Amino acid sequence: MAFAGRTAMQWARLRSPCPAAAPLCLPPWLPAGPVACERLYSSRGKEKLDISTYPVETIRNFSIIAHVDHGKSTLADRLLEVTGTIAKTGRNKQVLDKLQVERERGITVKAQSASLFYTHEGVNYLLNLIDTPGHVDFNYEVSRSLSACQGVILVVDANEGIQAQTVANFYLAFEAQLAIIPVINKIDLKNADPERVEKQIEKLFDIPVDECVRISAKQGTNIEKVLQKVIEKIPPPHCNTADPLKALVFDSTFDHYRGVIANIALFGGEIQKGHKIVSAHTKKRYEVNEVGILTPNEQPTHKLYAGQVGYLIAGMKEVTEAQIGDTLFFYKQPVEPLPGFKSAKPMVFAGMYPVDQTEYNNLKSALERLTLNDSSVTVHRDSSLALGAGWRLGFLGLLHMEVFNQRLEQEYNMSVILTAPTVPYKAILSSAKLIKEYGKAEITIINPAQFPDKLSVSEYLEPTVLGTIVTPHEYIGKIIALCQDRRAVQKDMLYIDEHRVMLKYFFPLNEIVVDFYDALKSLSSGYASFDYEDAGYQAADLIKMDILLNGNPVEELATIIHNDKAYATGKFLCERLKDAIPRQLFEIAIQAAIGKKIIARETLKAYRKNVVAKCYGGDITRRMKLLKRQAEGKKLMRKIGNVEVPRDAFIRVLKRQTDK
Repeated sequence: MAFAGRTAMQWARLRSPCPAAAPLCLPPWLPAGPVACERLYSSRGKEKLDISTYPVETIRNFSIIAHVDHGKSTLADRLLEVTGTIAKTGRNKQVLDKLQVERERGITVKAQSASLFYTHEGVNYLLNLIDTPGHVDFNYEVSRSLSACQGVILVVDANEGIQAQTVANFYLAFEAQLAIIPVINKIDLKNADPERVEKQIEKLFDIPVDECVRISAKQGTNIEKVLQKVIEKIPPPHCNTADPLKALVFDSTFDHYRGVIANIALFGGEIQKGHKIVSAHTKKRYEVNEVGILTPNEQPTHKLYAGQVGYLIAGMKEVTEAQIGDTLFFYKQPVEPLPGFKSAKPMVFAGMYPVDQTEYNNLKSALERLTLNDSSVTVHRDSSLALGAGWRLGFLGLLHMEVFNQRLEQEYNMSVILTAPTVPYKAILSSAKLIKEYGKAEITIINPAQFPDKLSVSEYLEPTVLGTIVTPHEYIGKIIALCQDRRAVQKDMLYIDEHRVMLKYFFPLNEIVVDFYDALKSLSSGYASFDYEDAGYQAADLIKMDILLNGNPVEELATIIHNDKAYATGKFLCERLKDAIPRQLFEIAIQAAIGKKIIARETLKAYRKNVVAKCYGGDITRRMKLLKRQAEGKKLMRKIGNVEVPRDAFIRVLKRQTDK
């Protein structure tokens, strides 16, 4: 029997009296005790809340938006404490950041929601808060979160002032016509200058100084004032419980036992367990198993009402069934679907392959579940001669790519090979044969292996972005030089105040995607900030460059680059590969080639035994004979030896050394 191996102490613990609770029907073979009690209670679930006492007029839905590291998550922690949602302890740090990668890096990657209960002037309010990421790579999370809100708290650091992502997030909220509450955080810092920041907010965003709230999220100063502003300034949702059900799916996660858990915002009607609902996207019918709110953990409720934000479990077993942006409605009561979301536009593409092809199906399953949780990643099937079957993934940026890879390792224990990141180019074909083959004259190239020959193309196009840089004025010279080196064209230059400047440039996307941010931070001692948005395509003189190891092309390191930068990039890649590849017992020739033309070469010398060490004096022919025999052995080894490029070499090789 499974219980035969229990120790006397374990039996004693199981037999100890059960705490006061509802009577439990225990199996006859399991003695009563707190362990058994706890197991059976967890399956019964928590006691359901009744939130029907909160009419639409007492509901406020809002997001916290800001630049990276301006204190969004810390403010969210204090709001949770002040409203009594979580207990006040010194250990409350990044409470809403649930992923391991978020806690390790100290950044928010996924937007997280929580419902707060707060009493103001004798009225009970239900506040639904969404904490959003601050990095430009996760901008899609921010725009999605705003769709479920009627207002935002715009957090600005009292020390740093307005930065690039602050401007981008403000315009996202402004375009969505949301109420904006400016909050100046970190006023407890020694170098804090809230007056200067208030003037910046007034100049750039046209928000009066007296509307700004000065707080210290770390010390809890003025947090109550923020909650009062939320209630006064942010309007309640415009909806009615008498209308038919209309629910927007704005996020979803996958649970191994319960299937898909969808985060929903109700724009009409009410929903409870047992209701039959239909998805506007898939047209499939489901029965609701559970509804509830997040506090920040799941808290089941009897019903969810119009204007509220919560979660729903309806037996969706396939990850593709909960499309983000989908509209849910009652069976036989169809409604006009909500506009949903503009699909995310990938900026960086990389190949992903399993280390071992036997892991292909496991990796496929892990990718499906992770892309449900992170819908901004695009997935296309791909295959490589060297690496076998895999996928071509599209990401919003390099940090997004690194975080996605880290989550695959931590949450699904999958090791993968990631190829060098590339951006999506376009080619306008002139060859009638190719136009017939592709079915169109303009093709998109996301894999360097598909790069068409110059003879069959009339024009190549590369993606461009409009970049915004906010920097202290003393670094302007260095930053302008860096931008010119990256083929950027200046569009605008504006002094925010006497110390800070906002620069706008048109950049080719491939010039900024790998390491521009790192170079900018090092040039400006970490003070400059950067944000970008899509600006279409422009004509460019592009070529494909291959990297050869002992004459064999390394498919994963093939890149598409601008002709002007070919020689410098080829030389640089060869030098970096020389450092990244371990030495072998045979010589390795590392070459960069454009077509048949070799443009750069580095030689990785072989490990070499001193075969003439035993020769003391004697005839020179003896020494020559030993050296010749060694050279022949090395030559043979070079023919049959395989060069293994380490898995982590791809990103390391492509990251340029900081521009001096």
